[in-house]
Formats: sequence, C-alpha cells, structure tokens
Amino acid sequence: MSCSLKAFDKHLTLLPQRTFSSSSHAFIASSSFPLFPHLASYPTSFSQFRPLSSSAPATLMEVVKAIAKHEPTVPESVAIRADQKSYSYKQLVSSAQKISNLLCGSDAQTGNLGGARVGIVAKPSAEFVAGILGIWLSGGVAVPLATSYPEVELLYVTNNSDVSAILSTEDHSEIMQSIANKSSSQFFHLPLVLNKSSEKSRDDHSQNGGIHTDKILLDNFGRLSEDPALILYTSGTTGKPKGVVHTHKSIISQVQTLTKAWEYTSADQFLHCLPLHHVHGFFNGLMAPLYAGSTVEFLPKFSVRGVWQRWRESYPTDGSKAEDAITVFTGVPTIYARLIQGYHAMDPELQAASVSAAKNLRLMMCGSSALPLPVMQEWEAITGHRLLERYGMTEFVMALSNPLKGERKPGTVGKPFPGIQVKIITDEESVNENTGMGELCFKSPSLFKEYWKLPEATKESFTDDGFFKTGDAVTTDEDGYFIILGPSGCLRMLRFRPTRQRLWRDCWCNRCATG
Repeated sequence: MSCSLKAFDKHLTLLPQRTFSSSSHAFIASSSFPLFPHLASYPTSFSQFRPLSSSAPATLMEVVKAIAKHEPTVPESVAIRADQKSYSYKQLVSSAQKISNLLCGSDAQTGNLGGARVGIVAKPSAEFVAGILGIWLSGGVAVPLATSYPEVELLYVTNNSDVSAILSTEDHSEIMQSIANKSSSQFFHLPLVLNKSSEKSRDDHSQNGGIHTDKILLDNFGRLSEDPALILYTSGTTGKPKGVVHTHKSIISQVQTLTKAWEYTSADQFLHCLPLHHVHGFFNGLMAPLYAGSTVEFLPKFSVRGVWQRWRESYPTDGSKAEDAITVFTGVPTIYARLIQGYHAMDPELQAASVSAAKNLRLMMCGSSALPLPVMQEWEAITGHRLLERYGMTEFVMALSNPLKGERKPGTVGKPFPGIQVKIITDEESVNENTGMGELCFKSPSLFKEYWKLPEATKESFTDDGFFKTGDAVTTDEDGYFIILGPSGCLRMLRFRPTRQRLWRDCWCNRCATG
C-alpha cells in the first residue's frame, strides 16, 4: 500500500508552548550526611559508572525541588502511606540525600553521576520514591524495573539501558543480585525510609544527620535542559521493548500540566494501585501528586475488597470524613470492571455504605486503554462519577483529556492540554478526506528526547516538521473532542465503515483486539 501522506488541513493548535527556566547552580551533595554503616565498605565511585556523556549535567530536577519545598512549609505533612506507615516529605528527602551519597561514594562531594543509568526495583513504597529522588539528586538517570518481570526480561532492560547500578529492596534482592552479576552492574540495597512513628523516638534526628533543605532550595539552580532523567520501556507489543528517554524538562512540564489541569493540591489524598514502571502510575498517580504536595497511599497490589473498604473508611455512614480520607482515584478499565463485580457481590447494606463513600471522592479517572461504554455507564449509575478519560503514551505521557469541569463525553479522550500542538495526517488511499480521520501527531513540551540507542527509530517517529507520530488513527467530533479509532494501519479497513463515533475497540484487526 502506498504511504503517500497529506497533512489534514486543520492544525488543531492550542495555546503556545510554555517554557520553564531557572537560574544556574548545581546541587552539591553534602558530605555531612553519613553513609549507612553496613554499606560503607562498598567500593563505589563515580568513575565506576557508565556516564551518558563526558559532560556532567548541571541540573537538579524541579520536581525534587518542589518536593523539598513541602518539608519546611508543613514539616509533618504526609507524602507517602504504605503498609500502615506514614512518611513525611522531610523523611523522603532525607533518605534521598543518603541514597545519593551511597551512589556517589567517594565522589559524594561532587554528587554527580554524569547521566549514568541506575535501575531501581521495589514494590510501591517510600523506598521506591526515595530511590528515584536519590538517583536524580546524584545526576543519574532512573530506570524503573517491573517487579512482575521474569529474569530474562529484567536482564534485557538492564543490558539494553547500560545500567551501571541497581537499587533494590530486600524482597527483590536475590533476583536483582543475579541480574547485577550477569550485567556487570553494582548492586545496592535500598535503605528503609524512617516512618513518622520511628522518627518520634529520634529526637536528635534534625540535629544529627538531618536534611539540609537550604542546599536543595537554593535560588540558583542549574537551568532546565535536555539532560536525561528517566528511561521507561514500552510494552513491546509490536517488537522488542524500546527505552523512552525523558528529560528534566519533559518531566517537569508534564507534572505541572497535570497538576493544573486536574487541580491537584496538598489537600488531595490519592489511593494508588498501579505499576510504577508505566507512565500512568508513575506520572499521573505519583510524581504529579507529590509535586502538588498531596499524599499518595500505596496499596501493595490491586484488591477489589481493599479499594471499596478504603473508601468506606474514608467516609463513614454517619456523614463524617476521616482525616486521611481518599479524594482521588485513577485506574484502568479492568479495575473499574472488577470493582463493579465486587459491588454486585455485596449485600445491600454494604452496597449502600460503599456507594455513599464513593460519591464523596473529588475525582475518578480512567486510562491506559479504551473504557467500554457499558462500564462507564454502570460506574456512573452506581457511584455518580462519570470517569474522566484521557490519552497518553510512554513517549509524551498525557496529551489529551476530558475536562475536569465541563462535559466529559463517553467514547472520547477529550481535547489537548494547553501547550500541545496536534495535527492529523491522512492516508489518501485509505480514507475519504471528508471523514477527517488519520494518524494523530503531537508536539508537546513533555515529548521524549529519543529512543535509547535507536537513532533510526527515533528519526522515523517524527514528521519533517517535528511532530511525533503516535501510530494511532483518530477523528474528532463536532465539538473537537478526539476519538481514538485504532492503530493507523487500520485506516484501510475503517474506510468501509467511516462512522465518526467508532472507537478502536470496535475494530476487528488483531492489533486492536489486543489493545
């Protein structure tokens, strides 16, 4: 089939792209933070890491700066809850600084890994968050690894990303030690983060080994740049997983966009039950909330009973509201389908209590795949919430969203966020131009830098004028809301039934059927 393409005439361009800047000064890790005694003998130094380039990045991530700002403002505010323990912003940043010292070893004074990749594997926990922040404080690039991956897949990602060191919690230490040995990487245990209860017994904590917030909150920060900060791997449904390189600039742009669009605040409490090696769980449910000063409560893994119970605990039937009441929940369509099944299995009294609680949440969102209309309708009938659908990819995180305030249209993924430029490219041979269907393309401040070690694949993913080609076929309705039809290769089939309201899940090709 011919690949002759023509840009769809109407460029759906919104507000101009925003830029974020900061003055220049690199963060210097203080040697006053002692290394953990049982790790002091590790022969770690910057020279042993494989740097991304010879020039050390001079940036400190704005997300880390924002998280550190929450500590002096509200010292006792809870950043993370997990396993019935609470962790403050202060404790996260303190642990991150210690991990930075651990990674830098004898180079702790310079505190810069020069872009070396550091793998991290841990269940959703305070240790995972502190590990990510510690890698960024060290000038490293974080590579989150899936706890569910078998050894062969972990080894592939580790080798492909040229990981120099691996951070792991005790529960994954055996397999990750094996991965480290086979990939010639250094292995470190992630130290436990002090929780709020344990810190109460350490009255001298702030005077002996406490955090030096002033060093993080210096006005003179390294300017935001294209320095890599994060590599997330695609699912690999159409080939081997590709490493998607995000920069300091793309990450701060995304978390600021999400925080503003969905009005995340320090009053929000998120219930988190998503994987942390995907953008949905990492950005939407974790980094953006922490940037806003919210509390993120981790469930070890998704549980129908656990989610409903947590909502009921938040909003008892007497009309009161718990101090730690959940306000925001985000999930994938399968989660909501299972919650509906769980609801129908309850007795009437428990159903009434569950519905009453769920109605009190501020926001419920859904993404990662298309939300079947029957699930959306039944969820709204039960809880009163019309789920907020949005659209994103590993390469640019989130770009389209139904509005927080305004009409949320079933079967659509809304409109572009401010700062996003969109165009539709049509295949002349496959689609009638009047249908307005074609491949969705983006320019976005949160766009990735490159596919790791795949320059040709990177080049082929962009149009000549710099738009990223998503590979997804779309159309828009009369109000400009986007409808995802399926992979762009399906357009030839779609010409036989070019209804503007068709969703990709209705396509009959194998690629669409597998999501």
